[in-house]
Amino acid sequence: MTRRRAALVAGILLLVGVVGAGVAAYAASRPTGTAPTDALGPPRFVDETATAGIDHTYDGPTTYATGGGIAALDCDADGRPDLYVAGGEGPAALFRNESPVGGAIAFAQVADPATDLEGVVGAYPLDVDGDGIHDLAVLRAGEPVLLRGLGDCRFERADERWGFAPRGGDIKAFAATWEGDAALPTLAIGRYEKLDAAGDQTLECDTSSLLRPAPGGTRYGDEAVLEPGYCALAMVFTDWDGSGRRDLRVTNDRNYYVDGSDQLWRIAPGEPPRAYTADDGWVALQVFGMGLATHDATGDGLPDVYITSQGDNKLQTLSRGPDQPTFRDIAAKRGVTAAQPAVGGDARPSTAWHPQFADVNDDGFVDLLVTKGNVAAQADHAEKDPSDLFLGQPDGTFVNAAEEAGIVTFDRGRGAALVDLNLDGLLDLAEVAYGAPVRVWRNVGSGDAAAPAPMGRWLALRLSQAGPNRDAIGARVEVRTGDAVQSREIVVGGGHAGGQLGWTHVGLGPSDSAAVRVRWPDGAEGPWMTVTADTFVEIERGAAEPRTWRPLSGGEGG
Repeated sequence: MTRRRAALVAGILLLVGVVGAGVAAYAASRPTGTAPTDALGPPRFVDETATAGIDHTYDGPTTYATGGGIAALDCDADGRPDLYVAGGEGPAALFRNESPVGGAIAFAQVADPATDLEGVVGAYPLDVDGDGIHDLAVLRAGEPVLLRGLGDCRFERADERWGFAPRGGDIKAFAATWEGDAALPTLAIGRYEKLDAAGDQTLECDTSSLLRPAPGGTRYGDEAVLEPGYCALAMVFTDWDGSGRRDLRVTNDRNYYVDGSDQLWRIAPGEPPRAYTADDGWVALQVFGMGLATHDATGDGLPDVYITSQGDNKLQTLSRGPDQPTFRDIAAKRGVTAAQPAVGGDARPSTAWHPQFADVNDDGFVDLLVTKGNVAAQADHAEKDPSDLFLGQPDGTFVNAAEEAGIVTFDRGRGAALVDLNLDGLLDLAEVAYGAPVRVWRNVGSGDAAAPAPMGRWLALRLSQAGPNRDAIGARVEVRTGDAVQSREIVVGGGHAGGQLGWTHVGLGPSDSAAVRVRWPDGAEGPWMTVTADTFVEIERGAAEPRTWRPLSGGEGG
């Protein structure tokens, strides 16, 4: 072959490759599936507390009144979320999920001194050492504990192993993220009131702290104090400006501070933490901050922040774009102030705790759970204060449907988990109360307990990548159906004293397929991938195609 002919052939092959790549890119960018247009009504939740196998109560004196969290994690790698529930003055408890696929909720308690700790106010799951097994960060009135997962729902204390030695205190908040290629996550510890020598609260706000890996990466260094502190009750690392940097949002209880506010700390690798001020565009927000949830409620590609409080709650969105942290409140406009009880006849202000955005009816419009309950017996706040379940509407507003859904009680609600306990594509609910048993509801869609019926279509996603941050904490997932795009930020933190790690649930409405793209924690964007509705999908970084995971009758999948 002559050089000229060889060059011609090479040029043709190059052209074919470019055209082929262009065709593939065009195919990937085309709308996939059907955009949701109509909101569905509430699903029916069936109370299965009596038969679910969770007989547990969070309780204790005043120190424990502002805690009560629950962690949902897969501690035995069978795909089903197990539950670790705070106990307060009594022992915490771990419950293994034995629910049949699509069937009644069933758990069995796993008794173990490692997890049956006293003084626990909440917990968050994460994979600290990147071994693929979920660990637990346990918040306590006193000493916090990191529990290393050993598999099969067994744990061991790992504070000494990882050099985790933060100052103790009235610890009520926690968040985690990975900075760069660090072998261990950066941890934020939120302290509420200062405690006296007897362990009693002093009505004076304590400071929080940040723990980063020491040089070498396998152990933690000294903690950096986040001061001033204003009685933190929830915190979360969030990429609020789309920069790829995850800053620390903290909500504080104004019941105990005079001149403080909620906080946003700039957390940049290699730099000490710095609180944003008015010079940066930060506007002071003074609320009785209880819980946090992030979600792109406005569709601008950036996470908005829902903050629970006493009286009216807040839904904050950026008012001047991502150039500065200036937020405005749109809770009233969207219908989620939730300042008073929706039912029960008590007109006094509400006390809200755990917020969680999730699509309970799978119609493609995200919903919002807000748990409620009096702190203890505050006479100026509602005694009958049931939790709210706000259903998302096509215009971005929400309507309360807790009563129609069947989740109204007058227990003093605290932490909760909206999570698919029986792997049927419908999100179930477990809710902790202060001084009352944990309640468990099974979501049966438009059917009943004997014959559950789906509503919209759905997708459950799980991310993985090589290296320390196995679960891709800090990633953003985009799910496109037609011309509608939903996004989810993968975080460890937020809520109230508890969170989840496992499947990320997305409702698809009427669509039988969707396109999914991941922006990984370092900012790299993966390709659009087409997936089928009503499936569990694992997306591994670098893989050309997602992997479908199928639950078996016993729970294990493959």
